[in-house]
Amino acid sequence: MDNKIYAAIDNRKVAIIGSGYVGASIAYALTIRDLASEIVLVDSDSRKATGEALDIQHGIPYMGTSAVRAGDYSDCKNCDLIIITAGRNRRVGEDRLDMISDNIGTIRDVVENIRPYYTHGVILMVSNPVDILTYKCAQWMDLPNGKVFGTGCILDTSRLVRSIANYTNLNIEAIKCNIVGEHGMSQFPVWSRLSIAGIPMNEYCSNVGLPWGEEERDRIYNQVKNMGAEIIADKGKTHYGIATCVCSLADAVLNQRLTVAPVSSPLQGEYGIENVSLSIPSIVGVNGVEHRLEEKWTNEEIGRLRESADKLKRALNEYK
Repeated sequence: MDNKIYAAIDNRKVAIIGSGYVGASIAYALTIRDLASEIVLVDSDSRKATGEALDIQHGIPYMGTSAVRAGDYSDCKNCDLIIITAGRNRRVGEDRLDMISDNIGTIRDVVENIRPYYTHGVILMVSNPVDILTYKCAQWMDLPNGKVFGTGCILDTSRLVRSIANYTNLNIEAIKCNIVGEHGMSQFPVWSRLSIAGIPMNEYCSNVGLPWGEEERDRIYNQVKNMGAEIIADKGKTHYGIATCVCSLADAVLNQRLTVAPVSSPLQGEYGIENVSLSIPSIVGVNGVEHRLEEKWTNEEIGRLRESADKLKRALNEYK
């Protein structure tokens, strides 16, 4: 590796727009993972951003060497990664699409403030409804395909893998399965691709004498689907889970470590879908979504993905 590449890695700069629970948790997670040399928190409440930055920066140095500080939109210049968490959180009993009217204006303002200072790098949308906001942000920024993407169903997938690990009593690293579509009520697991250490789930369960059928699948998925709402009902918000998921994506972007994850980006004809953002397994790297994968799914699964896309398109049509 030559000195120019070393310099690029040594000067990884991240801006986080929004320093609420999610933004601050992401900044903290990035710091203890040592994924960036500089992290800038940008918030309309500058005092809160300053307080969060100082609190993170005061940790034991060997737990992270990132320079964390409060800043403003001018700090988006020369960022390798801009993470958007601005907007209000989901309330108890609320669907994510119920947040469109409140958050779309907020994100439009954020984009307008980023644009004068944007020089390069990837924009990662975390705010909800993430699919709608990712699509609109990509439109407004007018960047190359994949440079704007959203966290999508990565957290839902993490919850699914954890639930399957609990059911099989196996390490999560052995389990491969994705949740795709809308980050919301029309999402679904791609059960046909579920495998345990490369072995199809049906075959594995048959070998070890573990039941696996529609009843088990429905029970696990219903549990996963309701996890976010249950956490919000219990503690008012979710932020730790998404922060660690963002770290995984940040590592791929900042350290050029390609990873495959079910993230949301504007589809360009994959599965016959375009003009909408939703999650499908995608290769994430230094340029954001480097490639969206078209796996061999069942006809039913492809149909469900298209239904999810149509639902999101109807929502988008109300906010042209």
